[in-house]
Amino acid sequence: MSDTPDAEPITLRDQFGRGIEYLRISVTDRCNFRCVYCMPLEGLPWLPKQDILRYEEIVEVVRQLAPLGLRRLRLTGGEPTIRPQLASLVSMLRAVPGIEDIALSTNGVKLTELAGPLAQAGLDRVNISADSLQPDRVLSIARRDLGFDLIAAAQAATSAGLAPIKINVVVMRGINDDEVRDFAALTLDHPWHVRFIELMPVGDLRELTWDHVVPTHEILARIAELGVLSDDAGPSRGNGPARYYRLPSAAGTIGVITPMTHTYCESCNRVRLTADGRLRTCLFGDHEVSLREAVRSGAPLEPLFRKALAEKPLRHELLQMQVGGLRALSQVGG
Repeated sequence: MSDTPDAEPITLRDQFGRGIEYLRISVTDRCNFRCVYCMPLEGLPWLPKQDILRYEEIVEVVRQLAPLGLRRLRLTGGEPTIRPQLASLVSMLRAVPGIEDIALSTNGVKLTELAGPLAQAGLDRVNISADSLQPDRVLSIARRDLGFDLIAAAQAATSAGLAPIKINVVVMRGINDDEVRDFAALTLDHPWHVRFIELMPVGDLRELTWDHVVPTHEILARIAELGVLSDDAGPSRGNGPARYYRLPSAAGTIGVITPMTHTYCESCNRVRLTADGRLRTCLFGDHEVSLREAVRSGAPLEPLFRKALAEKPLRHELLQMQVGGLRALSQVGG
């Protein structure tokens, strides 16, 4: 983690005064999984290669925004680890003055081979998406047989020093909700942070409905069967809206993220850069501004960024099933 005692204060604020210091960067729209809640089985029309930002262009966006208060980055996809030479991007981003934290969201399939090189390049930490501990169920949810092993992936990340390690579980009634206790039990012996996320039915994935949503109070009730849960501060680093708990004497923590039963928009500190260079100000909103033409022509990005923030909505409209034209979460990295 970079030491930046002279970092500039945050001057990037949206129309509601929320400081923006966190950018989620989608490096690809493609994925080696087809998770039932994230992408249609047949995939999507992929972005043409010429439309996708080159690594140098991504770095230029960050370089121009860091002096304005951008501090934290997360690399997402699709699945970011399938884009070649991802470690080189991490290394370039690590060299940008003012950037304090670089994280990765991944399905973990390639972590056993990439955790070491990514850590050496300057990656700080990793979030692993894992929706089952049962191989046959992993296959039915991901709809791809890639031999994913969560424990091996998390241990590889641990050995590489990519901490804190967070494991994200999308809970779906009748699909994997019977594994909530098994996932929570991982925190008893491992210093991992298992976060349970309420299902968000969006776009072309409406076959997953409110009937599949397991509310957080029910998730916590199931976990409490393992022991009394106490409030916890959670991992020392992180940018997200999770609330954390700890089982008695557990090495790790349990987090819950509640986009359906309790929105956390009032404290939103993030925007998203899509793989083709659109700055999206809300995961489920309509507001976005293209940066690609400007960065390729050498134009300053600050006016475009401020324009986007002036249009950032107060809250998402997911509960009204208005999802800003999204067909799938994979299009914006979640």
